[in-house]
Amino acid sequence: MSDIVKIFDTTLRDGEQSPGASMNTAEKLRIATQLEKLGVDVIEAGFPAASEGDFEAVSQIAKKITNCEIAGLCRTSKNDIDRAWAAISHAAKPRIHTFIATSDIHMKYKLNMGREEVIRATIEAVTYSKNFTDSVEFSAEDGSRSDRDFLCQVFEAAISAGATTINLPDTVGYAIPHEFAELVKYVIKNTSNINKALLSVHCHNDLGLATANTLAAIAAGARQAEVTINGIGERAGNTSMEEVVMALKTRPNFFPMTTNIDSTKIFPISRLVSMITGIIVQPNKAIVGANAFAHEAGIHQDGVLKNPMTYEIMQPETIGLSSNKLILGKHSGRHALKSHLKEMGYDLSDEELNLIFSKFKELADKKKHVLDEDLEALVNEGILRTTDIFRLEYLHVSSGTTVRPIAGVTMKINGRPVDGTAYGNGPIDAAFNAIAELTRTKSDMLRFSVSALTGGTDAQGEVTVRLRENGLVALGRGVDADIITASAKAYINGLNRLEYLKEKPYLASEVL
Repeated sequence: MSDIVKIFDTTLRDGEQSPGASMNTAEKLRIATQLEKLGVDVIEAGFPAASEGDFEAVSQIAKKITNCEIAGLCRTSKNDIDRAWAAISHAAKPRIHTFIATSDIHMKYKLNMGREEVIRATIEAVTYSKNFTDSVEFSAEDGSRSDRDFLCQVFEAAISAGATTINLPDTVGYAIPHEFAELVKYVIKNTSNINKALLSVHCHNDLGLATANTLAAIAAGARQAEVTINGIGERAGNTSMEEVVMALKTRPNFFPMTTNIDSTKIFPISRLVSMITGIIVQPNKAIVGANAFAHEAGIHQDGVLKNPMTYEIMQPETIGLSSNKLILGKHSGRHALKSHLKEMGYDLSDEELNLIFSKFKELADKKKHVLDEDLEALVNEGILRTTDIFRLEYLHVSSGTTVRPIAGVTMKINGRPVDGTAYGNGPIDAAFNAIAELTRTKSDMLRFSVSALTGGTDAQGEVTVRLRENGLVALGRGVDADIITASAKAYINGLNRLEYLKEKPYLASEVL
């Protein structure tokens, strides 16, 4: 049995199914590039048959990424498989990932198929997929609730047909660690040709046990873990990549195996995914949460000062969290900025660098130190966005205990300057009302959240909004040292994304 656990990242497919977390092609490419640098073995880039937008994103990722396998998900239909192959055929290392449900409840109520029909569909799909690539993965959807013997029959048939990876999903997050480990052992023992394929697991977090189930499965013999960055995904999410990787790295006495992950890239990609999706990482989240390496209790602080290992089981630097983050200020030059951005994984063109350098100087005049989080925000704000139809030029608000809040806004709409004023319940509400009047939007605001990118009173504020109009839903983000300005930017960004969806209706199934 191999002592290497493969990391199969499905942030761009299953993770994107988090409500409001969908990404456009440019954002997916950015994450895929960082996943490659992180060292994941497989990137599941999407479900090509789901929409034209998903197909395009998978195709672009397949063309760009060379060090990882690129997987396209598909059902056991030839049309799905053809679509998946058309998207991933450009990849240096393509993988077709086909699936069908094997639990009695799914077969009866969802598929309306009997066991023999499911086995036949499995064989036909895997056999057909092998015409395109040697790397074929088969998943038994709702495997943890399937009849064990039937599950082994399906796996045996898939391997005989040519599957090189067999995936056992806990699709609805129902399993308990001991139970799931026993199921993995049973599959290994009772699938006669299991030695010809790699056994994978894919766990959901409905009972908060996704990471525990995955680790139990690895201890029992599974050698591929299907995960997402920050554990994002449908319902309660998926197995968290950073938790699995750092558990293996921190407890080698219990897990005598390793991964190909460069753990120092974990924190930066966690931040990137959070910023792009707008899903804020909870402060007490394991490994990457803001409090993961914070100590407030006096006895803890005393111990950490004497020896960090008294209360820290891993060093912050191992996940790329540097304690020395104050690196750039208003006197820093273009070359220093370019070098530091490159270390962070941003390879910018001269035109892009000029844009970011200008914004960097503006920010450096407002705050003494510019941190990595600030730079990430500048890049995402300045470059990784949809084309703007609406642009904020000027914002002035007046508010106070005895003043009715009013906002004056100047915008450019398709390059044409317009301005207006509006009242509101507060300065942000007034700004939103003025923007809504100028853009003539009828969108509803489903979510509004505010967070600080860094510590200190001069920290940049990050605002996330979720807008809905005529059934279309889009995420908007804004960052600024002034929280009211950040809010206006987020609102306008969301409106621009709604316009993008209106122009490309085939993307309507994807929440931008």
